[in-house]
Formats: sequence, structure tokens, C-alpha cells
Amino acid sequence: MVSKTLKNRKKKIMFMKIWIPVLFLMLLTTSIAYAQVPEGVATKLQNGAWQVPVNKQIQVTADVSNGQDRDQPFAYLVQIKDQNDVVVQLSWLTGTLTPGQSLNPSQSWTPTTPGSYTAEIFVWDSISNPDALSVPLSMAIQVT
Repeated sequence: MVSKTLKNRKKKIMFMKIWIPVLFLMLLTTSIAYAQVPEGVATKLQNGAWQVPVNKQIQVTADVSNGQDRDQPFAYLVQIKDQNDVVVQLSWLTGTLTPGQSLNPSQSWTPTTPGSYTAEIFVWDSISNPDALSVPLSMAIQVT
């Protein structure tokens, strides 16, 4: 069963950062995705979109775990689109998780223009083989 749950609360954790958790289940692994900003940077959930200030770097992070009994190669992609559905940033990293291993991949983005954006997170088998290991995750971001 694949599900996606949005927790409408912020919590402080180590390194004095604010994490905005969104839980979704992968077909082969479990992942939690976050938009992460330094403490002191005002961010809030308003009308279903995360409010972040212009020129402040955020991290799009996920907790990825391999629940299988074999190694799992993966590619973690983060795509940021503007309100016109134009991709303004695409970044990725690749790796392999051993059985039971967890990882917190992260990609940064610094919005330079106010507006409405969507962060999309994909976890694929590889860049050259885009077989999805999870359902894509979308997060609305309003830059002010």
C-alpha cells in the first residue's frame, strides 16, 4: 500500500534547524522528506504552501531506508518548478544502500525571485534507468 501523509507541524531537531516532515512510503524502502531552513529564518505553512524568504538557502532532504535483503542502487532527484511549470533547478545524487541501511540525501536551493514554486522529489533506480522506487513527492513553496 502506498500512502502520503503531511504533518502540519514544525519541530526543532539537532543542529538547530527547522524540519518540515512529509511522510511517504516507497515501494521498496521508506522515506521521509523535509524542507530544511536555518533557525531564525521565518517559515510557515499557509494555505498548503511553505512560506520561505527570498535569497535564503533551503535543503530538500529525505530519510531513505532500504528494507530489502539486497543492495539497492538509487538516484535521488530534486526538481524545482516555478508557477509557469518551468524547471528552475534540477539536481541529483546517486548511491547504493545496503540491506537495512538508511541515508539522508539532501539537495539545496536558494530562491532568488519571489513567487510560487513546487519542489518535486523522485527516487529512481538510477539516472539512466528512471524506474521509480517511490511515488513522487510534491511540496508547494511560496517565496516572499
